[in-house]
Amino acid sequence: MTATTKTKPTDEFRDHISTVDAEGKRVWVYPKKPQGKLYKYRSWVSYTLLAFLFAGPFIKMNGLPLLMLNVVERKFVIFGVLFWPQDFFIMVLAFLAMMVFIILFTVVYGRLFCGWVCPQTIFLEMVFRRVEYAIEGDYTRQKALNKMPWNTEKILKKGAKTTVFLLISFVIANTFLAYIIGIDALKAIVTDNPVNHLGGFGALLAFTGVFYWVFAYFREQVCTIACPYGRLQGVMLDKKSMAIAYDYVRGEPRGKLRKGQQRTQGDCIDCNQCVQVCPTGIDIRNGAQQLECINCTACIDACNNIMRMIEKPEGLIRYDSEEGIAEGKKWMLFTPRVMSYSAILVLLVAALSTLLLTRDDAEATILRTPGQLYQKTEAGTIKNLYNISVINKTNAEMPLTLKLLSQEGAIKVIGNDLILPAQGIAEGVFFTEIPKSQLHGMNSKIEIGVYHGNELITKQETKFLAPAK
Repeated sequence: MTATTKTKPTDEFRDHISTVDAEGKRVWVYPKKPQGKLYKYRSWVSYTLLAFLFAGPFIKMNGLPLLMLNVVERKFVIFGVLFWPQDFFIMVLAFLAMMVFIILFTVVYGRLFCGWVCPQTIFLEMVFRRVEYAIEGDYTRQKALNKMPWNTEKILKKGAKTTVFLLISFVIANTFLAYIIGIDALKAIVTDNPVNHLGGFGALLAFTGVFYWVFAYFREQVCTIACPYGRLQGVMLDKKSMAIAYDYVRGEPRGKLRKGQQRTQGDCIDCNQCVQVCPTGIDIRNGAQQLECINCTACIDACNNIMRMIEKPEGLIRYDSEEGIAEGKKWMLFTPRVMSYSAILVLLVAALSTLLLTRDDAEATILRTPGQLYQKTEAGTIKNLYNISVINKTNAEMPLTLKLLSQEGAIKVIGNDLILPAQGIAEGVFFTEIPKSQLHGMNSKIEIGVYHGNELITKQETKFLAPAK
């Protein structure tokens, strides 16, 4: 009997992507409809996230949207907390913490996010492809439909699919826009005359077109070509990272299963079911951590179904690390690399939490009025004129009062009282009057407190101009 060898697949597949042929033309992917335990779990996760996504614009915390990223007005609401451009340093720190978390998560779990949580995967696999399966049938029927000449059946099916795709894209576009401008502004665009909201209506149509193009045509190319997260996998993953991997030690050499045959090959019967269900058109048996693999688990379900049919153990394709497949080592969560990233993440989160907890509800800018000198009074005091601008970071209106904190003296607001509108800005002019004995030099530092009732909401240092002693 000749000995069989178990060899690792070659890396030739890494020289090209699966959806482009030798001439550089697009290879259209027709994945078989997946079935299995993991696909069912993914469906539950996906529909939960979709429900949260579409309900999100209607959920409010502290009178503010749960999430709003209004780039136009430079207002950002995250979990009911309003952020302005003045909070840029907090946003930068939050971005750094998020990046470190993404790196840490990827180092440990690979592309788990791509397969289970990514909006592109959820919409394409759980919404648009399901519509496609319902209207055009499974992958063999789709191929046949695309090859047949235009007739009544093809026109009806293609027309129905396009109509449903456009409607879904329009709903997604409305939701996307709601996260940018807020649900109230979106309602005005939808219910009012479009002529009064040409910009918003144009944005809706543009987003609808983009989403339709992405999910009807570009599809898996987003993950393979456009997504920066997918392209960074090569520098974040290592042999200890978890991935969907084919156990070539157990499966090779592969060979067809024949009735009555005394089998000497590995457990892989070369049925190609794992290839047929792959939404990016790869062969997972070529190796783990392939460029196109989004860890969607479709190949795991397909392989497990076959293993049960031929009475072999499940897990020929499974979640594991390259090291685990090659050396049989148990996957480890805590490695030196993981602990290093974790320490950095803890420090960043601690700093971010401190900044958020100590963040003022309002932020004031107080400057001496340009071109104005000091004024002497008969009572022996010195007066300076100031401009004040206050930004409200809450959803509540706040009447403001100003008090001098650093010296004895008085503040008198010129004109109307300072009323800070919710999510708005209040500006005013005021005199600060300080006894000359309290001042030291021509430019003295003073500190002014901004109060809402008896609560100090913020304070600001500025300069006070006085005559030389």
